[in-house]
Amino acid sequence: MSDATPTVENTNIEQTNIQSNSHDMKLLKVISLLMDYPSHELFADDTLDVCKDLVKNSRLISPAVRGEIADLIDSLTNLGELEAQARYDSLFERGRTLSLWLFEHVHGESRDRGQAMVDLMAQYEQAGFAIDAKELPDYIPMYLEFLAYQAVATGDEMQVRMDIADVSHILAVLGARLIDKQSEYASLFKALLQVAGQPLSLIDDELANMNKSEAVKLAEDSLEAIDSEWEEEMVDFLGAEQERCPSNQTQQHIAQTLGQQAQNNVDVPVHWVDFATTAQTSKSADIPLKNPPALSHNVQGEPL
Repeated sequence: MSDATPTVENTNIEQTNIQSNSHDMKLLKVISLLMDYPSHELFADDTLDVCKDLVKNSRLISPAVRGEIADLIDSLTNLGELEAQARYDSLFERGRTLSLWLFEHVHGESRDRGQAMVDLMAQYEQAGFAIDAKELPDYIPMYLEFLAYQAVATGDEMQVRMDIADVSHILAVLGARLIDKQSEYASLFKALLQVAGQPLSLIDDELANMNKSEAVKLAEDSLEAIDSEWEEEMVDFLGAEQERCPSNQTQQHIAQTLGQQAQNNVDVPVHWVDFATTAQTSKSADIPLKNPPALSHNVQGEPL
């Protein structure tokens, strides 16, 4: 009969596993620092060298991705603080395509985004993770810092991996867009997918979709497509197309209308009256003649 009391050896093994997991999950803190705005603290002392050593010894990502992140760190070192900040602004601060706020890619500007941030903030508070009030809780570098904190606090590496996997589709989209811009920051998103146990083919799929959409756009904007869209239809002046011409229809309608008016309005011939002859004829017949009212005066206004 064996006791359920853990031995000192088993306890040491469990503590070693927790320490190992927390050490591996420090990679999330490194990625958070590198993905965030390159502030003065990143270039102070030997911060970049420490980040490079942690990446080099990480077992969560492949050697190829470790090498790409090392290249990013070297690039930051060579650029210096000001040029690194300018490059960062040109990538992440212009437009929404490379937004580092998770819920903006999910909910846009709808009200659902606000509720999602409230729920995430409650999750932070429940875990005892305090954040700066100036930053939104769905900011990816902050979310990664929270997950690194959770890995140390709970030692539950699997849950941390699952939390990253839940947003893997967003990470793949951002990684593909950065690759399209030939940016070294794409390596950070590759690393996150590998930590979550997701294949890098997700990024390849997004790149394929982007290339397909771009091909369609180029086809629509090609000179041939524009010429086809604005090409005028050939007019057949001798065929049936002439009957559908609005100008011809108008002319035909006018001709028909004039023809009907000519039939209905018969011209009355002008009948000139010789009033002197008429007056003599009336006297001989002893019939008094009354002058018409309109002709009772001559042109000068004198009585006739």
